[in-house]
Amino acid sequence: MTELQLTLSPEQSADNQFIKKQIAKNLDIETNDISEFRIIRKSIDARGRIPLVIMQLRVFINENTDKHIYQEPFNYRNVSNKKEVIIIGAGPAGLFAALRLIELGFCPIIVERGKNVKERKVDIANISKNKELNEESNLCFGEGGAGTFSDGKLYSRSNKRGNTNRIIEIFHYHGAKDEILYEAHPHIGTDILSVVVTNIRKTILECGGQILFSAKVTDILIENGKAKGVRLADNRVLKSDYVILATGHSARDIYRLLQEKNIAIQAKGFAMGVRVEHPQEL
Repeated sequence: MTELQLTLSPEQSADNQFIKKQIAKNLDIETNDISEFRIIRKSIDARGRIPLVIMQLRVFINENTDKHIYQEPFNYRNVSNKKEVIIIGAGPAGLFAALRLIELGFCPIIVERGKNVKERKVDIANISKNKELNEESNLCFGEGGAGTFSDGKLYSRSNKRGNTNRIIEIFHYHGAKDEILYEAHPHIGTDILSVVVTNIRKTILECGGQILFSAKVTDILIENGKAKGVRLADNRVLKSDYVILATGHSARDIYRLLQEKNIAIQAKGFAMGVRVEHPQEL
């Protein structure tokens, strides 16, 4: 295996046979010697009159290859009989926390006030069609969180807060296209994102985890200064020595509850984009 970089025109970068010939030329080998090549990074240089595509390639020469190579294999195993951890919220933080808990040998129990993706789509359609708002199942609440029906852009490549490439691999493992593994500005796409979220749910359930929809948390049970479980709106009580709060920014009732219980809350800065629409004459 070896790596090399090619600078091509947009047309050339879309032609795998041309790319293969360029690889062979650069490495001074025959095209038949190339078992496979994979794009590991792709970006566009638009500074000149003619845009160029810069491709970082991993080339396998006369060797067997697997279909995909991740940084490390995913260790999603059966945790149905393992120690349970309650996760409040089935947005990105909650779903990814559940996947990581499974890898670490814990059984996640996600409680989500909203509905699953399929049922949530109906409630969102009702907002514009019938002017009806389901306060627990809408653009903010439900499986996948507030971003489920967004474009799914994955622009962050910062390594300051963890391995972002691993996150992208998890999206890919659960159904996102190959392009997100190497594009400089990857995005999953609205139509695929809901499928990816559904597949993440399937992984959690197949490993023995649980996801409770339409299960609104109304109280966090605390004993001797430690969380011991949650109470739901229907008065069900779930017990666990570990509770992960992954509610997102829209669950204001949860933040009021934390304040009432004198649980420390610290404000966090965030970046916000703004779109301004105005008459054309302005």
